[in-house]
Amino acid sequence: MRIAIILKDRCQPKKCGLECINYCPPVRTGVEAIAIGESGKPYIAENLCVGCGICVHKCPLEAVKIIGLPHELEGELVHQYDKNSFRLYRLPIPREGQVIGLLGPNGIGKTTAISILSGQVVPNLGDYEGGGDWSKVLEKYAGTDLNNYFRGLADGKTRTALKPQYVDKLPAIHKGSVSDLLSKVDESNRLDEVADQLSISGVLDRDISKLSGGELQRVAIAATLLKDADVYFFDEPSSYLDIYQRLKIAKVIQQLSETKQVMVIEHDLAIIDFLADLVHIMYGSEGAYGVMAHPRAVRTSINVYLEGYLREENIRFRETEIKFERRPPRNDWQTESLVEFTNITKRIKDFRLKVSGGTIRKGEVVGAVGPNATGKTTFVKILAGEIEPTSGEVMGEVTVSYKPQYIKPEFEGTVRHMLMTNIGKDFDSGFFQAEVAHPLTLKYLLDKEVGTLSGGELQRVAIAECLGKQADIYLIDEPSAYLDSAQRMTTSKTIRRVIEKMSKSAVVVDHDVYMIDLISDSLMVFTGEPSVKGVAEGPFAMREGMNRFLKDVDITFRRDQDSSRPRINKKDSRLDREQKSKGEYYYG
Repeated sequence: MRIAIILKDRCQPKKCGLECINYCPPVRTGVEAIAIGESGKPYIAENLCVGCGICVHKCPLEAVKIIGLPHELEGELVHQYDKNSFRLYRLPIPREGQVIGLLGPNGIGKTTAISILSGQVVPNLGDYEGGGDWSKVLEKYAGTDLNNYFRGLADGKTRTALKPQYVDKLPAIHKGSVSDLLSKVDESNRLDEVADQLSISGVLDRDISKLSGGELQRVAIAATLLKDADVYFFDEPSSYLDIYQRLKIAKVIQQLSETKQVMVIEHDLAIIDFLADLVHIMYGSEGAYGVMAHPRAVRTSINVYLEGYLREENIRFRETEIKFERRPPRNDWQTESLVEFTNITKRIKDFRLKVSGGTIRKGEVVGAVGPNATGKTTFVKILAGEIEPTSGEVMGEVTVSYKPQYIKPEFEGTVRHMLMTNIGKDFDSGFFQAEVAHPLTLKYLLDKEVGTLSGGELQRVAIAECLGKQADIYLIDEPSAYLDSAQRMTTSKTIRRVIEKMSKSAVVVDHDVYMIDLISDSLMVFTGEPSVKGVAEGPFAMREGMNRFLKDVDITFRRDQDSSRPRINKKDSRLDREQKSKGEYYYG
């Protein structure tokens, strides 16, 4: 089975010579296999396409994809957006008593799948011109569990609640206080109980526009939980949350699944491992197609995802396997110090930060971990010279490249123009192109307007811009936000490789334990009372730092015997008790 895709955001007929049409063999023999449509862009008649692939190789903007799919997918098409556009194959089925997870790259239909299952989109079964029709959907899935599920949606008997992906858009949709918003959706009269569960009681009287990303995320989750529904969908519930909050949310969702059907999209592998019972891996090609694989137990699914190979289907969906080191990174640094800081204090309104003196050495990647609002970003800004400490000092004449936590696309122009402006001649260097631009797949973003980028695209561009600048130390705040699991692993290895090859240093703040585990040589550990006081210590050797951090979180990690990835032990399990008794929270 063959499909033809034209990526509309890449296709720009005014900037090319219409190579897709001019070099097409059927067109040259008088068969209109490719022609210009009403939109002014080409379209491919898939029944006339011979699959030669010439148009794919000749298109200078790489906007054409001719993809061969397994014959097993014939008849499994669920939804298609338009001619030569994205297609989704197969759907998961919610199950009561279990949390069903969806795991896969961005842009291959996870959000589309839960939009269909939540009733926001009626699947068109490939009839993009006729649109979705419940009678055709019910006929298509007659005799299956999906038929029963869709019948409930079509009849309005199955009620659903969806927590959207981009919670930072909430202030543009809802005005007023948090309590006003939550009172409107509180169909179960549990506002006080849920607010207490999610630790948002203190922000109920605040205006939504004044909330931080983590607060918006918890408010969005609360709004979903307060609805009286049969099926609940959570699209990336861990974004902006620290590890403490992620675990708390995971436990709330698990409790919900005892009586309701729950489905979760999540990119934090440690959290989906802890949270889900069964996981569907999704594979495909970004913007072209997505296939929902059959469900597997959560441990098996994550290991298969890291390996990049579905053995039962004989499909490799990633070129390289993602590997974790069996042993922690070295804890003895013999290189000279790059930055030294004395005991530092900083007071910002009612917040107080105390940092114990420490040293960052050349070639060292320092991870920074701890709860939200305990001063991690403040410390990074002190190192960057953006703010002055109340007392203490940072010693060392160093140049700094800084990627902030919240990225605002203020540049007017294309990504290429922005990078060339901010990086300079290094943009065209072989090192930047090979070590930064290629692994972060910037190739397809360069001619996009900065203001049109999605959250994940903007994140990758910001990381590339930070790494592309000449500096002694790179300060990178929350690089995992909006990136999918594979992108997080790739980004971690890119940052490590660049720092090592340039003999520079970096401080990376993040809440994804897998990313911190892959990227860090040592750790700064932050503790304290959020928004009131923060205490930072380190950098510690990796094992000592993780033990301090995980002891504060009150969780233990073991290594998976097959993939060596960190896994959270169930609380009070035999391994959990053994590791705590030994003081080994990290590896066991």
